[in-house]
Amino acid sequence: MAYETLIEPPELAIHLGDPGWVIIDCRFDLARTEAGRQAYEQAHIPGAHYAHLGEDLSSAVTAASGRHPLPDAKKLATRLGQWGISNPTQVVAYDDANGAYAARLWWLLRWLGHRKAAVLNGGLQAWLAAGHPTDARPGAAERAEFKPQLQNDAWLTTEQVQQKLARGQIELIDARAADRFAGRNETIDPVAGHIPGASNHPFASDLDAQQRFLPAPELRQRWLEELRGADASNVVCMCGSGVTACHNLLALEVAGLHGARLYAGSWSEWIRDPARPIASARSS
Repeated sequence: MAYETLIEPPELAIHLGDPGWVIIDCRFDLARTEAGRQAYEQAHIPGAHYAHLGEDLSSAVTAASGRHPLPDAKKLATRLGQWGISNPTQVVAYDDANGAYAARLWWLLRWLGHRKAAVLNGGLQAWLAAGHPTDARPGAAERAEFKPQLQNDAWLTTEQVQQKLARGQIELIDARAADRFAGRNETIDPVAGHIPGASNHPFASDLDAQQRFLPAPELRQRWLEELRGADASNVVCMCGSGVTACHNLLALEVAGLHGARLYAGSWSEWIRDPARPIASARSS
């Protein structure tokens, strides 16, 4: 059985040590960028490797890019091989932040044409709550070859977003919290607000009180209400830098609503050019 969206802790537990499975720890903290690695070194799911958001799952920031540009596909493929991931491998990603960072790796793997990837539902907290073990030893793996099959229609550039918005060809949905979307509480990016024409679906609304994804039927109903008749293939998900938008993309897949795409640069890239329009709660 291949897992392509979510996996539960008991399902992962029975595959610990399985040579066809690789576990990736994606813990990260935007304010303390080494905190995730330090937490991994203290304790992690046995056999897991660590993926750093800035070093492994993004490329270097440029004057025109957002905060987390897409990584170079060849470099990422090489890194996957170093973790022991080949094309047949089942990958499981987890974090301790509601799946926000694990979903980034999940989407990147899909971008590279690899669908056997899942996010641990409930993350490390759910793993521990279920009584499963942790380990401090670094993950070990034999080097593998990962051959990417790029799906470049899975994401849009800023220019494409501008053009398609102007033509009414996409539904742009922002995953940031409502206060950031409204421009009332911007603590990360230098400019507050949102892209005119975008709607807001905070990624946290895809989760229950235990920070697990809502059941698929409930997710589907909520997203159908959000889309108001629009086809999921016309949806483009964004956020601050193209990371938590992947959480909404995962939720859509869990809900059985397929074909949505990522605006990779997202808000932090949009605001690089002051000529691009901005809306806020006062102006929209």
